[in-house]
Amino acid sequence: MSHGMNLRFAFPPYPVGWLPRSVLHDYVEGNDPITGLPLMQEVIDGLTQPLKEDEIHPVMLKRPRWSRLLSPDTEANLQRLFLEKGWTDGLPVILPTEERVAEMLTGTDHAPDEVLGQMTVTTHQERLEYNVEKVAVNAVMAGARPEHFPVILALAATQQPSLPSSTTSFGSMAVVNGPVRKKIGMNSTAGALSPFNFANSVIGRAWTLLSINFGEAKLAENFTASTGNNVNYNNMCCAENEETSPWQPFHVQKGFKASESTVSVFRGWSVIGFGTGQPKQMASIMTAFNSILDMFSSFTFVMDPLVAKNFKREGFQTKQQLAKWLEEQANVKILKAENINFLVVGGEWNPMYLTTDFSHVRTISVDKWIPKTGIKYDDIPIRMPVAVTCKDGVCGLPGADMPLDETETAQTH
Repeated sequence: MSHGMNLRFAFPPYPVGWLPRSVLHDYVEGNDPITGLPLMQEVIDGLTQPLKEDEIHPVMLKRPRWSRLLSPDTEANLQRLFLEKGWTDGLPVILPTEERVAEMLTGTDHAPDEVLGQMTVTTHQERLEYNVEKVAVNAVMAGARPEHFPVILALAATQQPSLPSSTTSFGSMAVVNGPVRKKIGMNSTAGALSPFNFANSVIGRAWTLLSINFGEAKLAENFTASTGNNVNYNNMCCAENEETSPWQPFHVQKGFKASESTVSVFRGWSVIGFGTGQPKQMASIMTAFNSILDMFSSFTFVMDPLVAKNFKREGFQTKQQLAKWLEEQANVKILKAENINFLVVGGEWNPMYLTTDFSHVRTISVDKWIPKTGIKYDDIPIRMPVAVTCKDGVCGLPGADMPLDETETAQTH
């Protein structure tokens, strides 16, 4: 049973990529390395033979449950225990004592035993159920404070693991929109994706810990990323720079009001920096991706506001117009405009953008997790130094009132 469906599995030997046809032929003609049975006959039987009684009513394999509390020990011993059990990302954590978890729970009105959902990092194991208290445990471990808890709860409510198992090594991104960004001090400007903001860091890390612990991710057992992905540590967590963007915020594109707070999650493999230049260069990048491997049907560009302003100046009044133009210029059959996303992030220091092959998975409300009395702050909220952008008055587009060079301007929109 997988995700509510009766499925039969057959396993070929690995690896399967970039191997001679003769090797793959031997795989097909050989045995399933798990069952020892002829692989092709297994596939044929799996598709044609009626389900057996134990397949119609399978006994779900239940993984052992951990007790709610651990035995008291020294901090050093408990830190070692968390590392050796694989409950962390390999970095030290804040130990989730009862007192600290209770404090985290003040960040929402929802009951500790309220179930948020189920999660797994693979497709063939039981989805494990989790509640508000368990999310609080992981939020404490990540170093978060109660003010961050509503966003972390919303991430948990997506039921999306940030590091789903695949030999292709997925990465993820979490982007926050709406008023909560400012209220909890998230960074959407200069260096937003670098480790210089407390909220961005702990929220992104919490998503990783949720995924490891709710999915019970175990290297080589159910997590099989060939190289792994460095993005897994923090999941490219940031806010969108709505104030400086000339376009609609991302969550408004997805049907939410500008006054609502949301978190959007994305998934893909690759992040390419040093993007600059005109939209036609974006189209060239998308074409180049698919000339190497014809499988990239989604792209998400993370661009400094200067890029967005310049593109609008060139005639792209909306993100949708730009996406449609790129779809036509890239001329890739599997690529559709609705799968080309733009996020405006940065401090107007240089018109640069990141290209990712990330696809948008889901956007979910944060507001339902915020207490009725408002966000729960510390007496003195923790804030790292903030980049004061544009203080020298040179932000924006120099020469914005000058005519554009027609040779550099897109002609078809």
